[in-house]
Amino acid sequence: MFTGIIEELGTIADLTDQGDAVRLRVSGPLVLEGTAPGDSISVNGCCLTVVEHDGQEWSADVMHQTLRMTSLAGVAPGDRVNLERAVTAEKRLGGHVVQGHVDGVGEVLARTPSEHWELVEVSLPPHLARYLVDQGSISVDGVSLTVVEAGDESFTVSLIPETLARTTLGSRTVGDRVNLEVDVIAKHVEKLVRVYAQNQEK
Repeated sequence: MFTGIIEELGTIADLTDQGDAVRLRVSGPLVLEGTAPGDSISVNGCCLTVVEHDGQEWSADVMHQTLRMTSLAGVAPGDRVNLERAVTAEKRLGGHVVQGHVDGVGEVLARTPSEHWELVEVSLPPHLARYLVDQGSISVDGVSLTVVEAGDESFTVSLIPETLARTTLGSRTVGDRVNLEVDVIAKHVEKLVRVYAQNQEK
C-alpha cells in the first residue's frame, strides 16, 4: 500500500526485453534506503517488486499485461518517474490509500497556469467516472490529488508548486498519458451496495 506522496523523482536507466516481460532498471537511491529484494516500490503509480539493487539503481520485472494497461509501455531510458516506497505502520498517511493497481490510463487535455498553482484537465475512461466526486481523491501517476471537478469524460486537479517541482506532473504536456487509480474505498462501497440491493430483491 502507498500514500500517493512521492518520495523521489527517479530515472529510467535501462529496459531489457525478456520475451514475456521487460526488466526495468531505475535509478533512485533515496527509495532504496531500507529496501530489500521483494519489497514494493511504486513507479508512476504502478506497484513493482524489487528484484535486485546496488544502492543506486534497482531492477523490477514488468509483465506485458502491466505494460498493456499502464503508461509504463511508453517509458524509455532517461525518462523521469515518480517513486514511492510502500507505506509502513509508523508513517503518516499524508495522501490517501493507494494500492499501486492502475485502473486506467488518462491523457492530459489542458493545462491552465495561475500565479501560484496550475489547473490540469485529464481525460477519464468512461468506466471510472462513477468513482470520482468533487473534492474526492484520485492517484495520477502515483500522486495523491484532490479532484476539483469530476465530469463524465474528464476531471480537473489543481497542482501546487510543490507538486509541480517534485513530481513528473510538472513536466507532463498536453497529450501525455498518465496512470489513474481511483479510490478503492469507492469501489468497495459500490460492491456492498450492489450486493445489498440484490439481496433486498430476493
